Amino acid sequence: MTDASAPRTAPVGRVDSLTGIRSLAALLVCATHAAFWTGKYTDNVEGWFFARLEVGVAIFFVLSGYLLFTPWVTALRKSGAAPDVGRYFWHRARRILPAYWLTVLGVYLVFVWKEDNSTLGHGTEGLVRNLTLTQTYGFGYLHSGLTHMWSLATEVVFYLLLPAFGWVISRLCGGRWCPGVMIGAVIVLMLVSPAWAVATHHIDGLDVTARLWAPAFLIWFAGGMLLAILGQLMRNWHPLLSVLVAVLAFQLSCTSLAGEPTITPNSLSATIVKSVLYLVIAVGLIAPLAIGSRDHWWSRAMSRPAVVWFGEISYEFFLVHLIVLELVMDMLGYPIFSGSVVGVFIVTVVLATPVAWALHQVTAPLWHKRKSAVVSVR
Repeated sequence: MTDASAPRTAPVGRVDSLTGIRSLAALLVCATHAAFWTGKYTDNVEGWFFARLEVGVAIFFVLSGYLLFTPWVTALRKSGAAPDVGRYFWHRARRILPAYWLTVLGVYLVFVWKEDNSTLGHGTEGLVRNLTLTQTYGFGYLHSGLTHMWSLATEVVFYLLLPAFGWVISRLCGGRWCPGVMIGAVIVLMLVSPAWAVATHHIDGLDVTARLWAPAFLIWFAGGMLLAILGQLMRNWHPLLSVLVAVLAFQLSCTSLAGEPTITPNSLSATIVKSVLYLVIAVGLIAPLAIGSRDHWWSRAMSRPAVVWFGEISYEFFLVHLIVLELVMDMLGYPIFSGSVVGVFIVTVVLATPVAWALHQVTAPLWHKRKSAVVSVR
């Protein structure tokens, strides 16, 4: 958006606005699920709009790429030691798994008494698949109330691969600060996603679930990694222009260019176009919060106390919102693919928020500690 003659260092301590934007991402995901369950995923402008609210997933992924790759960038910038991989994995596991496991077990318990119209993910194998985040590798393991966890399974793969990415990039740079090489390496990573789209659309025999695997969405994580590098090179990023570009990209996504209302369009061109548009949207919303001065309207909006508070529990909200939504549909007497999307969304948010807060309170002692580098991705 704009450049500068002097680099700036990476943020230190928690950045409220980067926590706050997770609120937006979580609410967008909840809204698109409310639209799906109430039958609003129609193949027209209204349906495209509701379906494209799934861009909240891209926001989460770009944010993860930025926050998690920043320590590797900082190490190269300051000629310091790379992050301790063991501590990195241990922190990720403590933050992600306890709340996730409790949610999975809770959902399976709910369906002991609640009738499930789907047979997917049932039995011991289904439970093990969901507990181990391997439910997307093969058809038939996405259990009701947990179908949205495909994105967490994808994100965990990125967590596992990031140290390898950091090591390779460091080797390419010879352990020195060389932003040009780093940017080139990240762009190569971004190209994996369109290449994967070609493969999944043209290679016979490739499992249908391959369109949900990590390579399909690596472009979003790599976009966040690119922001981490640019954060060391640029002084400012124009917030109004950036957000306007994001809004324009969202409008374009609400057309046939991005395909039918589904996470994985049938056509190759729509798959690639939607992936790129979502990247532009997510980067457009996050970059002004990550680069340059944060003394502007967008940062202030994302830093409001209520927004930051919800951002703190956004991971837990993401985990529980779908099972709550399914129960809300029953409570309101709506058969599947019917009802008020606004009503279902509001009631789901109202009921899921205290559940998410309670889950956060229960699991926080397992991972919470004084932040010393950057805000946690979750």
